[in-house]
Formats: sequence, structure tokens, C-alpha cells
Amino acid sequence: MEPVWLKHYPVGVPAQIDPHRLNSLVDLWSESVRQFGGRPCLANLGLILRYAQVDKLSTQLAAFFQKHTTLQPGDRIAIQMPNLLALPIATIAALKAGLVVVNTNPLYTEREMEHQFRDSGAKAIVILDNFASKLETVLPKTEIKHVIVTRIADLLPFLKGLITDFVVRYLKKMVPPYHLPYVTPFEQALKLGQHSTFHPVELTPDSLALLQYTGGTTGVAKGAMLTHGNLVSNVEQIAGWIGNRLKPGQEIIITAIPLYHIFAQTVNFWFFTRYGGLNVLITNPRDLKGFVNEMSKWRFTCITGVNTLFNALLNHPRFAQLDFSSLHLTVAGGMALQTAVAERWRAVTGVVLMEGYGLTEASPVTHFNPVDGRERSGSIGMPIPSTECAILDDNNQEVPQGERGELCIRGPQVMKGYWNRPDETAKTLVDGWLHTGDIATMDPDGFFRIVDRKKDMILVSGFNVYPNEVEDVLVAHPKVLEAAAIGIPDGEAGEAVKAFVVARDSSLTADELADWCKENLTGYKRPKYYEFIAELPKSNVGKILRRPLRDAELAKLGKSA
Repeated sequence: MEPVWLKHYPVGVPAQIDPHRLNSLVDLWSESVRQFGGRPCLANLGLILRYAQVDKLSTQLAAFFQKHTTLQPGDRIAIQMPNLLALPIATIAALKAGLVVVNTNPLYTEREMEHQFRDSGAKAIVILDNFASKLETVLPKTEIKHVIVTRIADLLPFLKGLITDFVVRYLKKMVPPYHLPYVTPFEQALKLGQHSTFHPVELTPDSLALLQYTGGTTGVAKGAMLTHGNLVSNVEQIAGWIGNRLKPGQEIIITAIPLYHIFAQTVNFWFFTRYGGLNVLITNPRDLKGFVNEMSKWRFTCITGVNTLFNALLNHPRFAQLDFSSLHLTVAGGMALQTAVAERWRAVTGVVLMEGYGLTEASPVTHFNPVDGRERSGSIGMPIPSTECAILDDNNQEVPQGERGELCIRGPQVMKGYWNRPDETAKTLVDGWLHTGDIATMDPDGFFRIVDRKKDMILVSGFNVYPNEVEDVLVAHPKVLEAAAIGIPDGEAGEAVKAFVVARDSSLTADELADWCKENLTGYKRPKYYEFIAELPKSNVGKILRRPLRDAELAKLGKSA
């Protein structure tokens, strides 16, 4: 029977896409270079690179990987930096060489870096020098044999690069000293590759493209295996949904979400690359003054972000003065969009803030609101082309229409599985269905709504935080006996982490725990609140129960669970 949402699809949106139109992201990239070689592709720190230039630089770096390292197709390479020109260039180069990219948050602690590098078996890394000192302590515990270090000043014109490097190193002191045994500067790697011959690598839709790390119920970050076919399919699916709204070669997309996040990687970079768009990379979106100043230089047509980003922009005094005359598409993802933010965004910019849904394991987009004026507040929209959806109960049986159940997804964008985690893969992929862990309902006309979360995962500004990881760090403190972490509503981040702690030593303070977590957890994972209690609620078999803690917190706030 035909899914109900297909009867309500926007005019011109296909029910299915051709997942085999292209074999790989490299094919997608090459197609764009042929069509848009002379068009601007990337902009950052005042420098603009055209598609042909990016292609040339990425081929040089790919040749370096082939001729000046021991890397072979299928090997993993970590890339760890914020939004700088070197990030997409390194990504394209790695894929051209047949390598598997391991996207790494540059703010990770040494503990988090070590786990990701060891688990992935990464043999090389491209890292910004600002974070190289952390790599120094981790490197001996990994299989990494090749370190390519880039600078914020790389690729900039000589004089500007010299000044930028001086400011970064000596005035702002942003680069802690480091000593690594084997380092190739990024620009040197490009020069070496320039004098080497690149040999194209045959890639298929089943070839791995990314190991995109995400948390899990065990608290251990797992690498979602995303193939070239997964990612190309997701680009084609998004194209089927909103592609007819774009003008090839004329779109300017503001990219503030870091490209190491799967949302920005797929939507901002690969999708807009398909249409010859210009990605304006925002290196530090937390610097709102600098961010808004950069936006003022462009007649941008599109911007993506998470609820917290849009809210922060709306609260900046200069934002409302920007020129929104060319803006026609704004997309919110990563976390729930607050109605007040959406309404205010429309009032200020004149453009609807469109909400969608996805998850790392689905490359990531699975749902999107219609862009024909029928968007629905509080809804994630309808499944995009070639995406099957079911709402299932605990027995994997479909629930009656309108009732709550777990949202499950099947489609060409769904991951191959978790890297070296067959047990976790079996729990998440059941009979071809991806179990999202989110509880949803479906309206009679095929619009879906997320109403709860089956897992205990906490969503902080669009980033997943898994309680077990936070709890593991807390109980490693010598003065902590037990700990439980939950998410509570937060006006800025959507949710914030609150930790309940049973202390071994009554002298333990929240400040001590905050310092401990700062050493061991990335900023968004750290508890914002601490509460010391005598005993944690437990099941009859001794399992810590987080739900009663969360229910009690919501009751204090006058909210229902």
C-alpha cells in the first residue's frame, strides 16, 4: 500500500530517487567541477577558492597521500579542525585517495581523542596546530604514523598569512607548544603532491567514506560506517525535496555548523556542492560580533543551523540590520526548533525557518518539512524520497495511526553498521530497519512529530550526549561513589546536563567535579548543574534509574515528562 505521505508530497517532488546515479562522492565532486569549475566554491578569512582551485589542491594532497605516505585505500585518516579551507580540501583529497575520513571534534579532550583514534585504527591525521599539543600525549597510544599539521594562516596570501600567523601565535597565544616525532606541514604536503602523479582510485557505492562517531547506550562512542552510496543517496534525496528551489552556481550558503558534524558535511557541503554553491565557512561562530560582520559581506541565499545558533543571532543587536533580500532558504536541524525562535526568525528575515530531522546513522537526513508553504510547526515534516518509515511498538509491530511508538527508518541513506561493533549494529539495525530511539507519532496526512526519546540520550545544542559517558567520567573521580546524568530543559541549548552525585567524601564540591569534567569531557558534554544526594533510585536488580530523576526535575519546572 502506498504510504500516506506520498499523497501529500509537494508538487514536483519524486517518490523515489536513483541511488545509483553516481558511484561515489568523488564522482559527485568531479561532476560539480566540470559544471562549475570557474565558480566560487569556498570562502574563509577573506580568501575565495573556485571549484577548479579546490580540485587542484585536493588532487595534490591526494597525490601526497599516495606517494609520500604508507597509506592505502581503506585506511582511516582523522581530520581535526574547525571550519577552515583545509578541512574540505583534506576531506576531498582523502576520498580521492580511497581513504576513510574520521571526522574529529577539535575540542575533544585527550581521553576522547585516544578512544576515537584507537577504535578507528586511524593511521594518519590532518590537525590544526592549535590542537597539536593534545595529540602529543595521545599519539604513542595510537596507530597514527603520519601527521599533517595545518595553520589558520595556511593558503592565505603571503603577507596576510604572515600577519595572521603572528597574531595567532604570539599575540593571542592560541598555539600551545608541541613536540611531535613526525610532522609534515600542510602547505609542504601540497607542494610535495604537486610534483607527484595522482592515480585515481576505483570507488563503489559500498566503499566506506566516513567513520562518523556517535555515542551509544553503552556510553562508548561508536563509528557509524557511512558509505559513498549512503552519502550520495542522501544528497540526491535532499535534491529531490528542495533542489528545484535552488539556482545552480548562484547559491551562497553560510556554514557556521562545523563540517565535522554530519549535518554540515552532507547538507552544507556535499548538497550545495551538487548545485555549485559557495560555502562561506565560519571558523568561530561563538564570536557573534565577527560572525555577523562576516555575514554582512555577503548577499547570502541560504543558512543552516541549530536552534541555539538562530536564537543567538536574533539576540545580536546588528543581526536585524543585515540584508536578507537574497535569503530564501533557512534550515534548522540537530535539535528541536523552538516555536518562538521560528516565529521571530520569520519576523526579522521574512523567511520561514524550515525544520527537518535526521541522525548520524542515516547520513543524516530522513525527514523535512515541505517548502511550498505547508510547513507545520512542531513537526519534523515528511519522509524524504526513497525513505520508508514505520512507528513500531516494543514487539516491532506497527502501532495504529496517531499512537506513539519508536520511529524506524529504511532507505539508501542508512549506514552499513557500526565499526567493529556487530552487537550494537544488531540492536540498531533490525530486519533492515534503523531503530532511531526516538518516540514519534504520525498525523493523518503523513507529517511526523517527535514526542519523546526512548534512549536516555541528551541533546545539547544539536550534539548528542550519552549519560553513561558522563557518568563514567564522574565515578572515576576518587571522591565519587555513584553518579547519574540526565537532560533537563535549557532555554539556550535545548537541554543541559545535570549530574546527581553520591559522594564518598563529604568534602567533595561541585567546583571539584566541574574541574574534573573539564579535563575529561568536551564542553557540551559537561554537566551544567550538580546535585549531591544520599542515594540514587534503582531497580530491584540494582540498575540506576534515570527516569525518576528526570520526572522530578520536570515536575519542579511544571513540565510533563
